[in-house]
Amino acid sequence: MDKPAKPARVSPRGAATRGALLKAAAQVFRTVGFAKAGVSDVVALAGASVGSLYHHFTGKADLYLALYEEFQQRQQDRTHQAVLAARAEGESDPTRLMNIAAHAYLLGCIEERETTQLFFSGDGPPGFDHRLRSRLTQWTDRNVALYRKADEPVNEALIIVVSGAMLLAVAEVVRLEDAEARELADDITRLLTRLEPEREGR
Repeated sequence: MDKPAKPARVSPRGAATRGALLKAAAQVFRTVGFAKAGVSDVVALAGASVGSLYHHFTGKADLYLALYEEFQQRQQDRTHQAVLAARAEGESDPTRLMNIAAHAYLLGCIEERETTQLFFSGDGPPGFDHRLRSRLTQWTDRNVALYRKADEPVNEALIIVVSGAMLLAVAEVVRLEDAEARELADDITRLLTRLEPEREGR
C-alpha cells in the first residue's frame, strides 16, 4: 500500500514571497481592476519574478481566488467568534445567533471595505460568480446547523431570506462611510430580528 504523500513544506522565504505577491495583487486589483491587471504589474510591485509567481500560483485568477479565500477565512473567524461570545452570554436561539453572525459579517466587510469591494464589484475571473453562490450555500448550511444544534425545526424560508439579503446588504454597506455603514448594518440586523416571532409562532 502506498504511503500518503507528505504535505509540501514552504520555506520562510517562500512564504514571504507568496505573501508579498498576494499583497501586491490586492493593491493592483483594487487600483485597476482584475480584468486590466497584468501579472507583470503584480511581480513589479512585489519585487519578485514572474517565475516566482508561477511557482506559487497558476496565474492571475489563482491570485484573485487565493485573496478571496483568505478574506472568507477571516470573515468566518469573525462570525464564529461572535457566535461563541453570544453563546457564552447565554444566547441559544438559532435565529438570534444567525443574525449575530450576519452582523459580524457585515462589520467585517466594513472593516475591510476595499477588499470587499474587490470581490463584489463584478470584475473577477470567469466562474467567480459560481464561487460566490457556493459560499452562500455554505453560509446556509452553517445556519441550518445552528437550528439542528439547538434541536429546533429548520426554518428554511427564513434562512433563504437572510442568506440572500446578505449579498445585497454587503454591496450597500461598503458604499458608505464608516459611521453610516455601521448604522446601516445595525438597521439591517434589527430588521432581521423582526422575523423571529414569525418563526417562533409557527
